[in-house]
Amino acid sequence: MTFRGNANFDTSTVSRGGGGGGRGGAIAVGGGGLVTVILVLVSMFFGIDLTGLAPQQPISPGSQSQGEEVTGCTGEAANDPANVTCRMEGGADSMSQFWETTFAANNLEYRDPSVQLFDRQVQTGCGAATSAVGPFYCPADERIYIDTTFFQQMRDQFGASGGSLAQLYVLGHEWGHHIQHLTGDLQRVEQGDSGPQSSGVRSELQADCYAGAWIRGASETRDDDGGDPVLIAPTQQEMNDAMNAASTIGDDRLQSMSGGGVNPETWTHGSSEQRQRWLATGFNEGVGSCDTWRAPEV
Repeated sequence: MTFRGNANFDTSTVSRGGGGGGRGGAIAVGGGGLVTVILVLVSMFFGIDLTGLAPQQPISPGSQSQGEEVTGCTGEAANDPANVTCRMEGGADSMSQFWETTFAANNLEYRDPSVQLFDRQVQTGCGAATSAVGPFYCPADERIYIDTTFFQQMRDQFGASGGSLAQLYVLGHEWGHHIQHLTGDLQRVEQGDSGPQSSGVRSELQADCYAGAWIRGASETRDDDGGDPVLIAPTQQEMNDAMNAASTIGDDRLQSMSGGGVNPETWTHGSSEQRQRWLATGFNEGVGSCDTWRAPEV
């Protein structure tokens, strides 16, 4: 997706480095003062299921160090293929506006997540993490974590086209988990639940749908001057890149690539077809179409 070249971003959402003093151990997804509901709804690319691991005590958001805040990015910098940092900054600026407007229209209270870019390993409110986990959202500190080398892996290891919109889809998906955290849907995931119609798969597909809904509305979000749009509406090729990314992270495809057989009963994120279909549903029909929890089948 292309940013308007002279767009200026107004966000303190994205930071780089740091990561704060976690307690180590496995990543745990939880928060809100509750015992951990499920371990790792994350790893959206690698599809790793860590739900059998013991939970960690969540760390309060205030105890986390965010590293160096990203500032001064422009649309021109965000369009540079090598500048992942500014692309994430621009995407976060647009997503912040989109979701704030959406929540306000429904008389709901909204707050942004933060976005932490890291290299190789990081401490989080959900425990320690490494690059092997892939991008993830931690509700304990309301933060999205993305390793800066991830998008190169997406192209080299898994054969994704990896264009700019494919990268922003990843951010939009994890932002979708934050939306679920705010609405309470994230707590509907049952620990250890798997299969093509499971609560885990429904959660991941809803996050895909939310990413598609943001893509649909992204060209209406404005820069910090409150004037021109931040993003130009996606071309068909850019949308193809996002759909390609959704396809490459389907549980069935990842299982096939691992050399083992495809076993739908172990799915935690959904098949390639499911993920593409729900991304397209959000893009074509908007946020209101994303209630995967009430759908008879996903």
